[in-house]
Amino acid sequence: MKTENDAYLTLAALCAQAEHCQYEMLEKMRRWELPDDAQARVMARLIKERYVDDERYAQAFVNDKIRYNKWGRRKVEQALWQKRIDEDIRKRVLDAVDDDEYLSILRPLLKQKRKTVKANSDYELNQKLMRFAVGRGFTFDIIRQCIDVEEEPDEE
Repeated sequence: MKTENDAYLTLAALCAQAEHCQYEMLEKMRRWELPDDAQARVMARLIKERYVDDERYAQAFVNDKIRYNKWGRRKVEQALWQKRIDEDIRKRVLDAVDDDEYLSILRPLLKQKRKTVKANSDYELNQKLMRFAVGRGFTFDIIRQCIDVEEEPDEE
C-alpha cells in the first residue's frame, strides 16, 4: 500500500509523461487501496497543480483517436463517456472537430475497404461499407456523403 505522498509523486510523474483524466488517476489510487480522504487530497493537488485537466485530456484524446486511430464521433464520444468525462466537455471538444476532417478520414478508409469487400451488387457493397463505417463510430450523414462521392467516379 502506498502512502499519500508516494501516490502523489507517482501520479504526478505519470501525468508529466502523458495526459490522463481524473477517472484514471482515481482508479489507480483505488487499486493501491488508498483511503478515500487521501484520494481526494491527492486528486485536488493534481488538479490544482494542473497535472490533471479533463478538458485538456479530452482534446488530446479526441485528436489522437480521430487522426491516428481513424475513429468517428460516436466511438470517441463513447470512449470519453467510459472515462467519465463530463458531458459539456465531451460536447465542446467533439463539436470543435470540423465535419470536413471526418470526411477526409472516412473517404480513404472507405476507398481502401471497397477494394477488399466482396459483394454481389452495389447495394450489398454499400451496406457492408456502411456497417464498417458505423463500427468505426461515424454517423450516417457523414457515411452517406462519402458513399455518394465514391459511387460517382465508378459510374463514369
